[in-house]
Amino acid sequence: MKKILTIAGSDSGGGAGIQADLKTITVLGAYGMSAITALTAQNTLGVQGIYPVPVDFIGQQMDSVLSDYGADGAKTGMLATPEIVVAVAEKLEAYRVEGLVVDPVMVAKGGDVLLTEEARVNVKEVLLPLAYVVTPNLPEAADLCGHEVVNLESMKAAAEEIHRMGTPYVLIKGGHLEGDAVDLLYDGNGFHTFSSPRLDNRNTHGTGCTFSAALATLLAQGCAVPDAVGKAKKFITRAIARSLDFGAGHGPTNHYAHVLHMREGEDPWR
Repeated sequence: MKKILTIAGSDSGGGAGIQADLKTITVLGAYGMSAITALTAQNTLGVQGIYPVPVDFIGQQMDSVLSDYGADGAKTGMLATPEIVVAVAEKLEAYRVEGLVVDPVMVAKGGDVLLTEEARVNVKEVLLPLAYVVTPNLPEAADLCGHEVVNLESMKAAAEEIHRMGTPYVLIKGGHLEGDAVDLLYDGNGFHTFSSPRLDNRNTHGTGCTFSAALATLLAQGCAVPDAVGKAKKFITRAIARSLDFGAGHGPTNHYAHVLHMREGEDPWR
């Protein structure tokens, strides 16, 4: 069984962050471990509070896990402060963690800022060169490359710019596009697109966390990057299609949908 480390914030509502990551990793048949970077008070309506974990303790969590269990793959989510970004990057480099997926969590769905400006600079300069795949959505891609990303052509330009920051694979998620949800993967040589019909469903809380956790797990299990991206997209599309209508805002996706699909006798990757 592969061991996957998620380094991210805790979502008290359970739909995103560490909680979504661990559910995803488990459902996909791997063993999930965590280093919590921040505690949040949040629900389907938004983020009511953020309490960053002391930097030294984040490092201690990573030391405890990586020195004993090791990790076959890892992902980062919400890192909150510039000091946390640097500390996490230093530990990942020291333990030579491979297959790192960086989800550059910057703004919550409700508009709450989750990453300071200085921390965003550190993500670009310190963390991205360690990543194997980076998975920004359109606003995050725009923030990373410094110009609007609103269609497939600007996605391609952004992917090339982000690739030059040192990440071998750049996956720009097109969930904010009109029409079908088209994701764009760039490997430094060419582009691959992954499309799925847009679902008329407001319950999309935690989609980015879930997608990146699935991708990190599938990569650790031996999938090539394009195959892992395609499967992760199927996983999150199914989780949205069978999402949970909890709360008064954007409800969570259903991480168990993958299992339900298999229990119904269906091929999980079709």
